[in-house]
Amino acid sequence: MIIYGVYIVSKSGGLIFNLDNNVPRIEHEKTFTYPLDLVLDYDSKKVSVSFNRKDGINVGHVLVAVNGIAVTGITLDDGRDVRTTLEAPENYPINLKFSRPKMTTNEKIFLASMFYPLFAIASQLSPEPKSSGIELLEADTFTLHCFQTLTGIKFIVISETGLNGIDLLLRKVYELYSDYVLKNPFYSLEMPIRCELFDNKLQELLAQVEKTGISNIDK
Repeated sequence: MIIYGVYIVSKSGGLIFNLDNNVPRIEHEKTFTYPLDLVLDYDSKKVSVSFNRKDGINVGHVLVAVNGIAVTGITLDDGRDVRTTLEAPENYPINLKFSRPKMTTNEKIFLASMFYPLFAIASQLSPEPKSSGIELLEADTFTLHCFQTLTGIKFIVISETGLNGIDLLLRKVYELYSDYVLKNPFYSLEMPIRCELFDNKLQELLAQVEKTGISNIDK
């Protein structure tokens, strides 16, 4: 049982908490000949693909290793410059490993703000009044589960497909939120959640669920 992440969205649509729990690292490795048939962008923080795709390596993927040597920013761990290394014909054939970039905080905030209107649209599309909105969204590689409280706070869990009982997990997360966030005298509603005790209890809960299953949450 795999839980990829937990998100909490405020009633106004802002992301106030997220936890990346078990996000898989997807990597693609290939040996290239000269000249390199991928166009790379050399940013100060990373080297990424800006044009063309090949064998699972797509635009936006980040270079993480060259011939088994890790890449940090635009520099190899042995001190060489990545651009200089890749532009030298004598270094070919060369083995490059690319990875899907980790989602930034700003990207997560943007996606949370996009989910808010989708949730509202789903409620309005319902033929019956007082629809609960989106509770389950299934894709081929993951499932999104959503629980909205009476006050409009949305608790979202991203999991692997085919899991049952996630609604119980969502309500348990809500209980932790009520006990360790709302009862925190230093927390203000609608503001980002920065509570170490809540973080620890949530991580313990997810570890228990992945180890023993959802049915054993309260045991």
